[in-house]
Amino acid sequence: MSPWQPDLNNGTYKNPILNADYSDPDAIRVGNDYWMISSSFCHVPGLPILHSRDLVNWTIVNHALPALVPHGYFSSVRHGQGVWAPSIRYHDNKFWIYYPDPDFGIYVITATDPRGAWSAPVCVKSGRGFIDPCPLWDDDGSAWLVHGWAKSRSDICNILTLHRLNAGGTKIEGQGDVIIDGHKMPGWNTIEGPKFYKRNGWYYIFAPAGGVAVGYQAVFRSRKITGPYESRVVLEQGMSPINGPHQGAWISTPAGEHWFLHFQEVPTMGRVVHLQPMRWEKDWPVMGTAVAEANAGCGEPVLVHRKPDLPKQPPTAPATSDDFSTPVLSLQWQWQANPRAEWADIDAGSNTLQLACMPMVAPGSHWMTPNLLMQKFPCTEFTVNVAMEFPSAESKPGDHGGLIVFGYDYAWLGIENNRGSRRLVLKNCEKAQDENKEQTLVSIEAPESAVIYLRVDVINGRECRFSYSVDGRVYTPVGQVFYATSSKWVGSKVGMFAASIADAGSARKIGFREFSVSEGPSNGQSNSSFCPELSSVANA
Repeated sequence: MSPWQPDLNNGTYKNPILNADYSDPDAIRVGNDYWMISSSFCHVPGLPILHSRDLVNWTIVNHALPALVPHGYFSSVRHGQGVWAPSIRYHDNKFWIYYPDPDFGIYVITATDPRGAWSAPVCVKSGRGFIDPCPLWDDDGSAWLVHGWAKSRSDICNILTLHRLNAGGTKIEGQGDVIIDGHKMPGWNTIEGPKFYKRNGWYYIFAPAGGVAVGYQAVFRSRKITGPYESRVVLEQGMSPINGPHQGAWISTPAGEHWFLHFQEVPTMGRVVHLQPMRWEKDWPVMGTAVAEANAGCGEPVLVHRKPDLPKQPPTAPATSDDFSTPVLSLQWQWQANPRAEWADIDAGSNTLQLACMPMVAPGSHWMTPNLLMQKFPCTEFTVNVAMEFPSAESKPGDHGGLIVFGYDYAWLGIENNRGSRRLVLKNCEKAQDENKEQTLVSIEAPESAVIYLRVDVINGRECRFSYSVDGRVYTPVGQVFYATSSKWVGSKVGMFAASIADAGSARKIGFREFSVSEGPSNGQSNSSFCPELSSVANA
């Protein structure tokens, strides 16, 4: 059972429906199936694809990008780069994803089955600064694409540009025209993330504005695709606790209902996904709760609401736990860069993931380590357990690995070979992006047990308490509370790794078994107590 269940099993649901970092969501309905994608930045595989039949219960079913392009460039860690806000559409019996890389351009990939293989990325327009593309195929057969701009790459922002696409949807024709200019709209800033629709002869651009943390959802409409567009704010925080509700997708159901998916940025967690009821009034969308007429159609987010009028589905959520019983990694796992085959293999017979002790890229810090195998925080209160086998006989000084919580600040608990001595260590690194080095908080002689059980309890979305066990039942706390942080455009992650300060060798691997994620914390406590004898470096 997932540690977060949005389906209340009584005909209602609670927000967020995805209490994890599925940033910049876009979604479509094809028949009775709903497909959602999100940005993935430098993490690989990229472009996660989620599936649902009731808009509340979602599972991850694929990644559209097994590797990022250019391949060599993304073989190194590129924090904050890679796949920004994408869009998904269904046209001409194919699924289309347009995604931006703000350093290289806009790409398109296609598939006939979202669960299957996607085509190799084709660059629709090369250049820096293009973000958040979304296509629209008009009734006359013409194809269009609207996108925003990243000021960090182009010194342009707060505007949306419209382009014609060629008949195949693979190339932009001409230079494009600015159709929405926030600089000419008093009080508007950071207009971005456009999603393109047509309804009742109106062209609509759903776009967030105002910034991620405190912004709102706007809608622009026009009778002509080239404008001029009039605007309205349709969703904002108001008196709700949901800050910055914006950027997402309008979805309809076969029964004629309308819904809006959007994200909320939460400290440490990243951008979690909410589902809002929506209706149309006078050809304007109205989202969320009913509001006073004085608000001119602007709604506020709901926390609990009736589920969509769709067939009942069993409660489910994206995978988190993994018993390594299949020869391929489960879909929740991502690396920090394009992976290499020698980083990992699974012995499905013994249910063991073997991670190779790859040399560290930057001695003293794992900020730039590509072979960290991690997944998103699945909610704000959870426990992770994993069994670790450290092969002392084959290890070399400097080999190490364990359970890691990663962000701008990170910490890990595990085993290292310290000049030939097998040590249980807890290390952290503050402001890793500033090239700071790890600090050893705890270092004690490791237990003789061949298997060490590692645990982290996460409370309030950021308070992390590490502990270990030799039997998987009785756990000993290690160190003080570590406060997790987000990273570059993404939330905190948790996972496993193996590394070395020496040369890699095929025989030097660390085994991991029974990675389990459960509702937590395991001890039910939220205080900051810790084990005094393991609170500082001992016999380092």
